[in-house]
Amino acid sequence: MAYYRRLGSVPPKRHTQHRTPEGGLYYEELMGEEGFFSDSSLLYHRGIPSAIVDARVWDLPDQATAPNHPLKPRHLKLHDLFPGQEWKAADAVTGRRLVLGNADVRISYVVAGAPSELYRNGLGDECVYIESGTALVETVFGALTVGQGDYVLLPRSTTHRWVPTGDEPLRAYCIEANSHIAPARRYLSKYGQFLEHAPFCERDLRGPEETLTAEGADVDVLVKHRGAHGGPVGTRYTYPEHPFDVVGWDGCLYPYAFNIADFEPITGRVHQPPPVHQVFEGNNFVVCNFVPRKVDYHPLSIPVPYYHSNVDSDEVMFYCGGNYEARKGSGIGQGSISLHPGGHAHGPQPGAYERSIGADFFDELAVMVDTFRPLELGEGGTAAEDPGYAWTWSGRGPAR
Repeated sequence: MAYYRRLGSVPPKRHTQHRTPEGGLYYEELMGEEGFFSDSSLLYHRGIPSAIVDARVWDLPDQATAPNHPLKPRHLKLHDLFPGQEWKAADAVTGRRLVLGNADVRISYVVAGAPSELYRNGLGDECVYIESGTALVETVFGALTVGQGDYVLLPRSTTHRWVPTGDEPLRAYCIEANSHIAPARRYLSKYGQFLEHAPFCERDLRGPEETLTAEGADVDVLVKHRGAHGGPVGTRYTYPEHPFDVVGWDGCLYPYAFNIADFEPITGRVHQPPPVHQVFEGNNFVVCNFVPRKVDYHPLSIPVPYYHSNVDSDEVMFYCGGNYEARKGSGIGQGSISLHPGGHAHGPQPGAYERSIGADFFDELAVMVDTFRPLELGEGGTAAEDPGYAWTWSGRGPAR
């Protein structure tokens, strides 16, 4: 984030004394990116933020992946991963099931009903899309109230926890980067302000509204971090005092939420390519969304996408609302993922090309991640696969 924000009590000058009402000192912490050469914030703690009294191994959920080999387009039915009432005991951190991943990004899915432990991701930023349900995301910067359609952006190493609210399960699609995640650079001025052609702007972003403090002794925090070969491993820290002890902070690095309904779609006389739907980007991947919109208005237009071989990318589409026109007849529905890998030409299902002619509006909602390195299947992806999807364009599978 390049948008300055200030909450709570901070001194007039950075790196100077900031005293408690009793005369003691608050402890200043700089949380910054890219070695002091990018966005940062200064947080003022009641306790020493470095103080820990224990560190133990935290065994992460299964992080193993297997190559997409033989190379196939795949349909993954994520709602099948949490049948019945299992979600009531699951939390939004340890309950995640890895669906797809590579060295740049991991995509997980979770259905949760229980509060999580305190957690921070030291590997990279997280972008969590709320498919349905509501939650309070409590962070060291303050709390965010989030619900259906919200993207929740959590900077690397932000201590936080997820608290589902309401009676419905919290369904979350979790995009975990090995880098930072930010709005697309082409939407921003050289100083970081959203430009006029951007499909959303600063007014659409919701940051914490007030600081959040909590009491407690010997408080555990789950930390996901780099292992020996760069992959994720976990540590459980124990802090002598609760980490939510920040009395004030200011800066340009903090968690925020953005709702997909505030994305203003860009349309054209003929079909527009996926980059017009982009929201965020990380290292070697982008995040786009397809929202309800008017479609192509050339008299000879074909509103569904043309068949395409995006030779440098794997395309992952998460279908989270409406009725996605190009996939009718494929078995894809709410909660589905389609994986269309580089090396395979993909496009509309049979009949969709013709049916779309004359349409002037698409009522669809989907979140897309395009990666520039091949994706592998996690245990959740393997467990949720529809084995017949690859043959839906031809109408028949292999003769064996």
